Amino acid sequence: MSCQTQKKVFYIELLRVVAAVAVIAIHVLGPYRYLMGEIPQGDWVSAIAINGASRWAVPVFIMITGALLLSDTRPFSPGYFVRRRVMKVFVPFVAWSVFYAVLAGISLQNVNWTETVQRLTSFPTEETYYHLGFFYYFIPLYLLVPILRPVAQREDPGLFYALLVSWLVLSAARLTGISLGLVEDFVLYGGYLLLGYVLHQNKLPLKWLLFIGITALVATEYTAIFESVSNNRYTSAGWFSYKTLNTVLIAGMVFGLCQYWAERVSEPIQRKVAAVSRHSLGIYLVHPVFLWPVRELTFTPGMTWLTIPLATLAVFVLSYMASVGLSKSRFTSWLVP
Repeated sequence: MSCQTQKKVFYIELLRVVAAVAVIAIHVLGPYRYLMGEIPQGDWVSAIAINGASRWAVPVFIMITGALLLSDTRPFSPGYFVRRRVMKVFVPFVAWSVFYAVLAGISLQNVNWTETVQRLTSFPTEETYYHLGFFYYFIPLYLLVPILRPVAQREDPGLFYALLVSWLVLSAARLTGISLGLVEDFVLYGGYLLLGYVLHQNKLPLKWLLFIGITALVATEYTAIFESVSNNRYTSAGWFSYKTLNTVLIAGMVFGLCQYWAERVSEPIQRKVAAVSRHSLGIYLVHPVFLWPVRELTFTPGMTWLTIPLATLAVFVLSYMASVGLSKSRFTSWLVP
């Protein structure tokens, strides 16, 4: 393996870790969003600012998939792809959905099996717990891989860039409130596969990444906070969506920054990051378990600029340890692939 290939692999590992941290932050701060007027405004604004600065996390996970799968030059085998890619995610998703349906029926006061049954009944179309909604639009994206891979690897990149530009236009239209109806998730999330591939193949100038990404981030934060304060209730005005152009630009910046940072990380740190990265999916699947008691107790401490990052770090470490523990047994390792 060449040095250049190792760097590409490591920045992907780094992206998985930072995205996992950002996802946990979004879920840690979740209850704060609706406490406008109930907590000091500074605490509320800090929570919303952290939320806005973390929205790139889910798109980055999809971009990683695009970077790896669309650049794979091996002959495409449907059987291998379904067995080693799709089922490796789908089977744990089903198992964890059942687990979280049970957890959703448990409170500090009682056990409500009716809630569990209702969630399991709705499972084919609706997530049983808040973080599992990701899989409902992520798993179908695997259908796009055998279609987009030959387009991405054509000698003439014209069609690929036409699709990429069309997606950017549609994500800008989504920011203005235009809906694509039933195909919206498939199209607008699917575009992140293209973006991940193109950034994997082409390292963009850092100054442009920073300028575009920071501009989008400032616009996102300002609009969401200003609109909320003006309406005296929490609203992101669509700017916190994963499917809008501002989030696309911020996600692109984070992706590019990790490419640059990866070149400056020492070998010992690389090994540690890679070890954590192997458990990124496990961390994602397991972390709400550690947030359950906090949410049940409606525990929302002040100084959110400090408590949210500290809580995020604590949940991340506990989730990593839980994932490592599950991975050590052949009976449970499949739950945290």
